[in-house]
Amino acid sequence: MAKKRKKDLVRLGQDEHYVDADLYEHEYKRRREDVNYYVAMASGELSPGSEILDLCCGSGRVTRALLRAGFHVEGLDASKPMLERARLGISRLPKRFRDNANLVHGDMKDFDYGRTFPLIVCTFNSFEHLYSRQDVEAALGCIKKHLEPDGVFAFDVQMPDLAWLMKDPDKRWARTKFRHPVTKQRLAYSTNHVYDPVRQIAFIRLYYDPLEDGPLKDTAVVNLSQRKFYPAELAALLHYNGFAVIRHRGDFAGDYLDDYAESQVLLCRHARDSD
Repeated sequence: MAKKRKKDLVRLGQDEHYVDADLYEHEYKRRREDVNYYVAMASGELSPGSEILDLCCGSGRVTRALLRAGFHVEGLDASKPMLERARLGISRLPKRFRDNANLVHGDMKDFDYGRTFPLIVCTFNSFEHLYSRQDVEAALGCIKKHLEPDGVFAFDVQMPDLAWLMKDPDKRWARTKFRHPVTKQRLAYSTNHVYDPVRQIAFIRLYYDPLEDGPLKDTAVVNLSQRKFYPAELAALLHYNGFAVIRHRGDFAGDYLDDYAESQVLLCRHARDSD
């Protein structure tokens, strides 16, 4: 894959998956393990009514749950369509919850609220949109600046699966039939990817094939780029950017990180001199 082409795909893969925010919300609405985890973790770490900074808040799936749990939530996301969908979801909450939300368009690598938070979260693999060491350092620098001295930074990424990463890029899998939540057109979803082992980026292609007449006339291909972080690498990046990892688990139920883990779920604090 040519260098320029890879750069283009990284750029496309940051944005395209998030353009159709209604479809995104529909595709992931049944995903609850992470939502339940972040609400329980926040409730255990914070007093009622505390502020949370929700980086890459997306369509607001976790944001709404944190609001319903009684927290004040500042949500930041780089996708305007996703923020619009998040605002719609929040507008449907009771007033006592929606008044505790504030959503901002911004970049997780370059933001400044001018204050600190007791808890900062970055959910649903959003950290995987940091494609280089420079990206990681910029984001962690902003997070560190905004985290209270005894605050917690919590996030999750996928556990790299070498068998999955090396799948045949010319074949598609995971074929699923569904109806678009807005147009109601019947579609078939499938996916494949190309993995760059040097940059550790999976260039994923999501295919939507029309199964009947409707707004979508031909196959639509949506790009999604994800940086893959290995556990020791991730721990080192956090350490050398001033964070101490206080918990590094293999799923949202708290199981240990092992060969069977699909996720990495981390809790971090400011590093002390002894860390």
